[in-house]
Amino acid sequence: MKLIHTVTDLRAALAGARDTAFVPTMGNLHAGHVSLVEMAREHGHPVVASLFVNPLQFGAGEDFERYPRTLDADCEKLAAAGCDLAFAPSVAEIYPAPQTFTIRVPDSLANDLCGAFRPGHFEGVATVVLKLFNLVQPRVAVFGKKDYQQLHVIRHLARQFNLPIGILGGETLREADGLAMSSRNGYLTPVERAQAPQLHRELAALDAALQAGDKDYDALAARARRHLNMAGWRVDYIAVRDAATLATPAIDSTRLVVLGAAWLGSTRLIDNVQFDLN
Repeated sequence: MKLIHTVTDLRAALAGARDTAFVPTMGNLHAGHVSLVEMAREHGHPVVASLFVNPLQFGAGEDFERYPRTLDADCEKLAAAGCDLAFAPSVAEIYPAPQTFTIRVPDSLANDLCGAFRPGHFEGVATVVLKLFNLVQPRVAVFGKKDYQQLHVIRHLARQFNLPIGILGGETLREADGLAMSSRNGYLTPVERAQAPQLHRELAALDAALQAGDKDYDALAARARRHLNMAGWRVDYIAVRDAATLATPAIDSTRLVVLGAAWLGSTRLIDNVQFDLN
């Protein structure tokens, strides 16, 4: 595997490539990221993974400075997974001038769910992803379904800008106790780590109630929030949405997704459960 740090070297390495598969990451990789690289290998060649902690998607007081940078370990994982090129640029390489041109995400997406608690986050995500797409020019790009709203934003971005890129979603990988794998899990104390699977359990219980025929979305979400709050979590949201649109579902909707974001101590965890009632 080749490690590349500059745009010039990246473009030289990819000159003439027409079937590139791309996995954008912020580094600090875990098995979930590895599964995305393995998925990318099935859909294109060469496989490129980016390792870039994007300042544009972090708000004031968030964890940009302390987000783990683990380049050597990341490269070992990528090489073992069959990645061909790792692109690890500096901030100055991606943003050689102040980024005054940005992607405006529609309010219905930008200010809902995670966006309601992280103002400007999805604008920063969409802007850096479009820049990376321009640099790598992949045929397909792979994103994890754990960040369900992000995947939804990127799919709309690709469609509305007529990008010739297939956007693929990789399934969420979980620890043995159900906790969704995340780079931020490393922030949890041992006591918090033992408690962390409760978020998934509450979403799964809500899912089971829906599949049993309960259509009172608001009451089910409120019950899940109450359980988490009683256990010491600080809940940003628990919501039932239409899986295709992320809008509030109609009573006869059959493709649903249950999404949640909550703080355990100083760590914000997100998760979701998707299902089809047919």
